[in-house]
Amino acid sequence: MSSSSSQDNFNALKQHLQKVIVGQEPLLDKMMIALLTGGHILLEGPPGLAKTTAVKTLANGVHASFQRIQFTPDLMPGDVIGSEVLDMTSGALNFVKGPIFNQIVLADEINRAPPKVQSALLEAMAEKQVTAGGQTRSLPELFLVIGTQNPLEQSGTYPLPEAQLDRFMLHLVLEYPTEQEELEILRRDRAREFGQKQEKSQPFLTPENVLHARQQIAQQYVSEPVERYIVALISATRTLGELDSTLANVLEVGASPRASIALLHAASAYAWLQGRDYVTPDDIILLLPDVLRHRLIISFSGRAQQWTADRVTEKLIQLIPAPPLDV
Repeated sequence: MSSSSSQDNFNALKQHLQKVIVGQEPLLDKMMIALLTGGHILLEGPPGLAKTTAVKTLANGVHASFQRIQFTPDLMPGDVIGSEVLDMTSGALNFVKGPIFNQIVLADEINRAPPKVQSALLEAMAEKQVTAGGQTRSLPELFLVIGTQNPLEQSGTYPLPEAQLDRFMLHLVLEYPTEQEELEILRRDRAREFGQKQEKSQPFLTPENVLHARQQIAQQYVSEPVERYIVALISATRTLGELDSTLANVLEVGASPRASIALLHAASAYAWLQGRDYVTPDDIILLLPDVLRHRLIISFSGRAQQWTADRVTEKLIQLIPAPPLDV
């Protein structure tokens, strides 16, 4: 499949998602980026924003297996990765795969699960494998976790470990629809309830097409100034005081080099979706908030001064000049 035809198919997939989901453009864009990079996404926002519908429609669109896992405080690691079950006939232990062995997994309310479950999920996200019964088993080559998270102020939630947060490529905060978008949601729901013909979801791509597109994205041109810009932005989170003395104690933890990798991959996929074979500084600026939002830990002093990860990101963009476009 050529690069142009592959892009056309992905554009057709996004257009189909837009017909199913009203608004939520950032969600649709970031899901496409995640699909093209193999990076996981953390979604945060109120219920009722069609997150499950969007992810399921994406899976159908690429003919991928899909599973939604409802995370609860009583969930056990075996409920996610699977467990060994005794065969009463032979007396042997047979491993029964859990829902994590699907290609696209929606981890709903991921921060309601206890730490043991989070540890099991971390191995799957980080290594594309799970270990059970002393044996390691590989997950599908096309493997994507999209987690939804409740605000930590809500009862019954556990803060995700920093190591697991770092495994998410992007952290997206969803907003309620506009009045016009909500009006369209009402009309579509009424049409569905009264039996009007709905467009059926159909596969536009296969997992093999997605994996081939990833090879094309790996060949995107990234100039040295853009590479240095990425490194400057991410490394500055670890030395904020050197950049601006007023920011010296704002962050407790900055971003790791994994953030630089995530930013480069996400920007390369975004540029490819725009029909370009090169990455621009604007691509980096556009995606930087979603890459850093979950990786920057604000200190007590920073919170007292009303600093947030998004505010720090805005400040970084202001303080570190973007290089001129070089293609």
